[in-house]
Amino acid sequence: MSTAFVFGLSPWKKFIRDWLPHDKVYRRDRSISWLEFHLIWRPRILWALAPEVLVWGYKSPAFIEDFCAQYNIRLTRIEDGFIRSVKLGASKAPPLSLCFDSPVLYFDSTAQSRLEYLLETYDFLEDESLLLRARRGMELLVASGLSKYNASADVDIDSIYGQKERKRILVVGQVEDDMSIIKGCRHPMNNNDLVRAAAAENPTAQIIYKPHPEILHGTRRRHSNPDLVKSIAKVLEQDVPLASALRTVDHVYTMTSLAGFEALIRGIHVTCFGMPFYAGWGVTDDRQVCERRTARRTVEEIFAGAYLLYPKYHDPYRKAEITFEEAIEVLRRMKMAAAIDTPSAVVGEVIEA
Repeated sequence: MSTAFVFGLSPWKKFIRDWLPHDKVYRRDRSISWLEFHLIWRPRILWALAPEVLVWGYKSPAFIEDFCAQYNIRLTRIEDGFIRSVKLGASKAPPLSLCFDSPVLYFDSTAQSRLEYLLETYDFLEDESLLLRARRGMELLVASGLSKYNASADVDIDSIYGQKERKRILVVGQVEDDMSIIKGCRHPMNNNDLVRAAAAENPTAQIIYKPHPEILHGTRRRHSNPDLVKSIAKVLEQDVPLASALRTVDHVYTMTSLAGFEALIRGIHVTCFGMPFYAGWGVTDDRQVCERRTARRTVEEIFAGAYLLYPKYHDPYRKAEITFEEAIEVLRRMKMAAAIDTPSAVVGEVIEA
């Protein structure tokens, strides 16, 4: 008999029950006070059989973490995986993949996550079938044009970029107060700083700046004004699909964005000013060092760890665990359904399964 106690999730994230194997699951959606935790939840956790505390990201008060450490109770952090949904997370779309990690999540370079440990120690050369699956998975992802989020409408990127006459650099913007930057960048910078760095290091290149989709859609607050870098970069003012944005690009600049890894699987050179999960292994131009990462990895090995071994995949319609490959197929059907705005016509057979 195992028991999960879940804290810090938004009320709409009721899907979490489908992901957990525990016999009993208790959850507290809203923020919780020290008094409520110690009067109500602390005794429940201590009396439970095989308890585990789970929190969304880093949305847990320090007293919960201190309590778990004091009583040697496992604290697991939850975050969206690298293949998520068609719509943005802010739209309350359920995820196709989640990451469960402890003590830190994959984007936190201040300590070793389960993903970092896996990439540091796994013997990929002895697992030929996994590497073959990784190569095919990378090809599948590129061919599908799918990404973590897939709300953007297809565009004619050549008409947006114009004729290519010189080196083309894509600067990937992020939500600047996102935890991946807070935990992944030793030296704080904003998106405009990143654009200026790319332009300064490549004075003859065409610089293209892609703001984060949630900034363009107004679901997250911006901390820098793109208008201030329009003199040195072409700023994309519409939500361009990442797969399209990467076409004809020679070099990507990022702080910690997953887009950097999606560039790597397309053979594009990537510069990281922070320490995302794919940096520090010898495949990126790193401006920050992580002394713990001593192994040298290929892009295929990192993909195998991050997309095949690390996350869990789940079909929100059938409410069943699925593989990476199945998740891509479900996501493809979702994308088609969204394009024609008749979900049942495309994914009806999945919904009814």
